[in-house]
Amino acid sequence: MGAAFKETKLPADAPAGHKALAWVDDRFPLSKLWNDQWGKYYAPKNFNIWYLFGSLAMLILVLQIVTGIFLTMHYKPDASLAFGSVEYIMREVPWGWLVRYMHSTGASAFFIVVYLHMTRGLLYGSYRKPRELIWIFGFAIFLCLMAEAFFGYLLPWGQMSYWGAQVIVNLFGAIPIIGPDLSLWIRGDYVVSDATLNRFFAFHVIALPLVLLGLVAAHLIALHEVGSNNPDGIEVKDHIGPDGHPLDAIPSHPYYSTKDLFGVSMFLLIFSAVVFFAPEMGGYFLEYNNFIPADSMKTPPHIAPTWYFTPFYSVLRATTADFIFVLMAAIVLYVVFIWIKSRLSYKAKIATAVIALILLVGMLTLEAKFWGVVLFGSSVVIIGALPWLDHSPVRSIRYRPNWHMWLYVLFGMAFVALGYLGTQLPTPAYTMISQVCTLLYFSFFLLMPWWSAAGRFKPVPTRVTFHPH
Repeated sequence: MGAAFKETKLPADAPAGHKALAWVDDRFPLSKLWNDQWGKYYAPKNFNIWYLFGSLAMLILVLQIVTGIFLTMHYKPDASLAFGSVEYIMREVPWGWLVRYMHSTGASAFFIVVYLHMTRGLLYGSYRKPRELIWIFGFAIFLCLMAEAFFGYLLPWGQMSYWGAQVIVNLFGAIPIIGPDLSLWIRGDYVVSDATLNRFFAFHVIALPLVLLGLVAAHLIALHEVGSNNPDGIEVKDHIGPDGHPLDAIPSHPYYSTKDLFGVSMFLLIFSAVVFFAPEMGGYFLEYNNFIPADSMKTPPHIAPTWYFTPFYSVLRATTADFIFVLMAAIVLYVVFIWIKSRLSYKAKIATAVIALILLVGMLTLEAKFWGVVLFGSSVVIIGALPWLDHSPVRSIRYRPNWHMWLYVLFGMAFVALGYLGTQLPTPAYTMISQVCTLLYFSFFLLMPWWSAAGRFKPVPTRVTFHPH
């Protein structure tokens, strides 16, 4: 038989709210969930502004779900009605223009905040042991966001939506053997059509949001299981006080609740300014061609994805037939470097050489478009491998050699340059710059096992550095 039900007894004069909460807690662990996940979750006391972006990402996720629900009340997932329904939302639905602009601006804001959140993890080594799984869940969230944004990109059924989807789906056709059938399966037709719109709508509105919410929950549970990292990269759990809590940690509520509220206020101020005064952001947030109905008979002069895809899109465009030979030379040099510098076993080095040989043969036999797709995918996937690429003896950039910071700056400049070049027409000069930035991008990750452990590291303090203010 089950244990007997025990109800919390409160004084007769206890406030009604306390009685209601006690009644709920006896039947559902509401207070326990709050305390475990935030109220009494102890976080390092030396958090800085970089640690605002996690809570901002959660805010934007809620904002996108709420505005998306209101948009679906009026949107028609039909090729003949979709564009008109968006215009109806903008012109006829009360405050519809505001909801639509909040959703479109929110998409870009989401990626800005997520990119900054990932930058913080990169700078302070938040992906290092024991937080590898937190990074993997976060990376999966990033992939899910990219898919969610891609599926939502087609829904307005404007010129750039239509042709952007056409170009991206056709990329899968470059995969040998299964490519054409895979493209056909994704589209649901031989061209982007009503069938494509319907399945993209289903994924954007139902399937991916459910997956995204599950991944966010897993990300937070994993974070609160091992504890948060901090700018010093020190484990605060190594110094426990007499109360059983870390000496260098404080409860998230109210200390970080107030800081997060301030960050939310600043974000909403900037977000509102964009929504009300520059929702298109010069064509970067909403392309001007997307205010023209989709026309399968008229191709826009320059097709480019939204800005948050352009760094990876630039890698794709940079992979020309001539650039393949540069990549082949880079592979040979990398294998030679591994044989000279790596501490891998002899068998592992042989395996590396065999894989490189297969790649070299493939580059000579398969067209550049296929390898562009491979590099496009690899440029995203390689981010997830960071926990196993970084061999630094310390986590935080604070205690690494000063020249490490310049490598991070160079990597950041290459990434931003790729993002900008992806929005421009592919002139010969821009293509060459994209190719150089592509090499820098991959070199940052592939050479990380060596450069991350090189140089003179600064002594790491035993306790976090904190200056009260």
